[in-house]
Amino acid sequence: MKKTLSLLLIVVLVALAGGVALLHFSDGQPPALTLEPGSGTVGRGTAFTLQAADPSGLRTVIVSLRSGSGAVVLASQEFDKTPAASIPFTLGEAKLPDGPIEIVVSAVDASFRSLGKGNAGETVFPFVLDTKKPHLSVLSGQHNLNRGGAGCISYTANEDLARTGVRVGPHFFPGYRLPGGDYACLFAFPYDMTPAEFAPRLEGEDLAGNLREQSFPFHVNDRSFRQDTLNIPDSFLEAKMPQYEADYPGLTSPLEIYLKVNTEMRVRDNAAILELGQRSAPEPLWRGDFLRLPNAAPRAGFADARTYLYKGEVVDHQTHLGVDLASVQAAPVPAANAGVVVRAGFNGIFGENVMIDHGLGLMTIYSHLSQIDVETGQTVDRGQIIGRTGTTGLAGGDHLHYGAYISGVAVNPIEWWDPNWIRNNVADRVGLGQ
Repeated sequence: MKKTLSLLLIVVLVALAGGVALLHFSDGQPPALTLEPGSGTVGRGTAFTLQAADPSGLRTVIVSLRSGSGAVVLASQEFDKTPAASIPFTLGEAKLPDGPIEIVVSAVDASFRSLGKGNAGETVFPFVLDTKKPHLSVLSGQHNLNRGGAGCISYTANEDLARTGVRVGPHFFPGYRLPGGDYACLFAFPYDMTPAEFAPRLEGEDLAGNLREQSFPFHVNDRSFRQDTLNIPDSFLEAKMPQYEADYPGLTSPLEIYLKVNTEMRVRDNAAILELGQRSAPEPLWRGDFLRLPNAAPRAGFADARTYLYKGEVVDHQTHLGVDLASVQAAPVPAANAGVVVRAGFNGIFGENVMIDHGLGLMTIYSHLSQIDVETGQTVDRGQIIGRTGTTGLAGGDHLHYGAYISGVAVNPIEWWDPNWIRNNVADRVGLGQ
């Protein structure tokens, strides 16, 4: 029995050894090489990643840069029969003129081909080197902004851009290329930024990763915002918090749930709007000024700083990022302007709400609705009824919370109700000419 097992083991080992030898001697292909990016325009800072693989294992990989002025090694690595490897590299500090270059990858596998030297292969990847920053020319004149409001800049670039827009502190507002070839960017003067802190910068990054940053002329008007105090009665908590019990199953106190909703959920809701704002239509979908809820009285303003009291004690502070408008109960709500519905349903503090994308980063929100009459993805016209006012979400009474956002950053919606403001600050710059 032992002799039989020994013979069987010997047969298995011989078979394995034969299989390995067969693999090494029969492998007649050099390593497979792929490069990302594999072609196009690149810059000195472009991050390349080479993927090399071979069933017999890798022995050596050498990456070289070749141009009219010679060649230089960018990366070199030896392996101990590693089946696959990922090698990152850049062009480094090599002094090269802009123009055609080649990245040459030479690789040898660990097979016994060529008297044990292995299979050698070489792949050439052609590129165009571009080290010059793009030129941005501002077309629009003075840019006047109110604190908490919006502005718009139009400009041109001397080459195609991979990314462009206006940076304001931590916020980036994407620019969009219009059908005529010019760029337009709606941007905000955030309500929580002082005039001294407001320093917008126009950015343009070309396809090679070269980044241009520059200032442009602007004028700002400071604005003060109202301070408001809200009392939170037990009747409100008992009526509204059941909407959120499933979100915070570990909490039983209505006040504890409310504070979580008013803080943590509010942050998540704002982050979701910011994410939506980065996926706007690349052209203006609206025309003319934006409609206000008809026959409605204002109840709260944009950027009201709110202090929340419970039984006389301060329990929270938040900022109201919209305007509250009260009409009759279940009043029909018109779309402020033409656009595409990007959200329709229940969302956190806003309750049943609709968000409409008007293009170029501009979106409006209609919150606390009792009824929604549109669906996500639906195109709507200016004045089309999209729902009815209500008390869903954190609404104490029947009203519409109406908000405006530029690339997910809240701005004062009142500006967009003013046809003169739109005509003087936006229309011509986005190709509407109204």
